[in-house]
Amino acid sequence: MSSIWHQKPNLDMINDQMNKNTIVEWLGIQITEVGDDFLSGTMPADTRTFQPYGVVHGGANVVLAETLGSVAGAHVIDMSTTKCLGQDVNATHLRPVSSGLVLGIAKPIHLGRRSHVWEIRLTNEAGKLTCISKLTLAILPLS
Repeated sequence: MSSIWHQKPNLDMINDQMNKNTIVEWLGIQITEVGDDFLSGTMPADTRTFQPYGVVHGGANVVLAETLGSVAGAHVIDMSTTKCLGQDVNATHLRPVSSGLVLGIAKPIHLGRRSHVWEIRLTNEAGKLTCISKLTLAILPLS
């Protein structure tokens, strides 16, 4: 299989520089692995990400999903001439997570010149599916 990356994501640069002083850093999200056709990461299930019932907030799941898909999408395009912006994101929450880590993996469904569609699957540490999300990115020229 050939790689989807225009520029292979650099985990240290993303985690230490790109996401510095953002919601991604605040929630403890880390990009953890880059494959030929996927990007994965984690988010802690703790007080930063909980809703009042002691489980991960659906919005936190969406932040993790959109982060993984957006970071991946940015590395598929030529960032010297184009940028990608989230256009639509949805999430179906299937199972609560109350401790440990939420693990996510983003894989492309469609990589076009003007749009991308990414599927992001979130699981608990036992590997059980907790949320499935779809992200549409608009690919725009830099202006």
